[in-house]
Amino acid sequence: MKILVTGGVGFIGTNLVKKLITMGKDITSIDNYSTGLKKNEIKGVKYIRSDIELIDKIDTEFDLCFHLAAQSRVQPSFENPEESIRVNVNGTTKVMEWAKKHNVKVIYAGSSSKHHDPSDSPYAMTKFLGEEICKLYKKSYKVNVEIARFYNVYGPYEPLDEKFGNVIGIWRTKVRQKKPLTIVGDGNQKRDFTHVDDITDGIIKIALSNQIHPDAWELGSGVNYSINELFKMFKDKFDTTSEYIDDQPGNYRETLRVNDDLIKQLNWKPQDRLLDYINSLNL
Repeated sequence: MKILVTGGVGFIGTNLVKKLITMGKDITSIDNYSTGLKKNEIKGVKYIRSDIELIDKIDTEFDLCFHLAAQSRVQPSFENPEESIRVNVNGTTKVMEWAKKHNVKVIYAGSSSKHHDPSDSPYAMTKFLGEEICKLYKKSYKVNVEIARFYNVYGPYEPLDEKFGNVIGIWRTKVRQKKPLTIVGDGNQKRDFTHVDDITDGIIKIALSNQIHPDAWELGSGVNYSINELFKMFKDKFDTTSEYIDDQPGNYRETLRVNDDLIKQLNWKPQDRLLDYINSLNL
């Protein structure tokens, strides 16, 4: 089976590629390396340094595509909404056109932000539009595409920079720098933190199944923690301090997986690994 992973040197892409290689799959990655890292490359994988809008220039035939390439954070999307539209909307349209032309099954990385007002941020809107484009091509052009909505992913290879990192990645960097951990707003907002191993396991199950979801598969742990609770885990592990900063636009009060379809239909078994993961960190 020949598989293309878009965003293959990014956080989730790298974890996915590692798992697929152990399964003996033939893997190609396309990534423009704007946030992905060359050091994430894995032996035995073909890497193409190119933009997602140029996917139609790839002349290899594939059976399956995991479409992970995206502008993937809320706050950077406010700074450059045009790039979010270019990558998340135009890029996804290019992937759908390519899949239609070459008869490739696609797993699209959606976002739990779908369950909030998409106009809360350029990120939320463009990921919502990405889903709608997939649904359009699925219904009107019979493209074999399944949507997988991710919830607050963390784990190995997570970005550590303040611009594109998630809260755990940002805090890991601040602990190393011996700086206070910034808590946005009151810290009572809750997140369904989902380990990347569960994400990759889930999307592989979706990809290898013939089951069709009428909307989208939900990939969350089913447990959520407040940011204040997360800070306590960091404090207990690293004896660090915190500082509260003003709330930010697009900062939802709660995320939590909304259905168990992937668990019930495809025997997916996510785990709450958050405390164990934080306790395993060596900075």
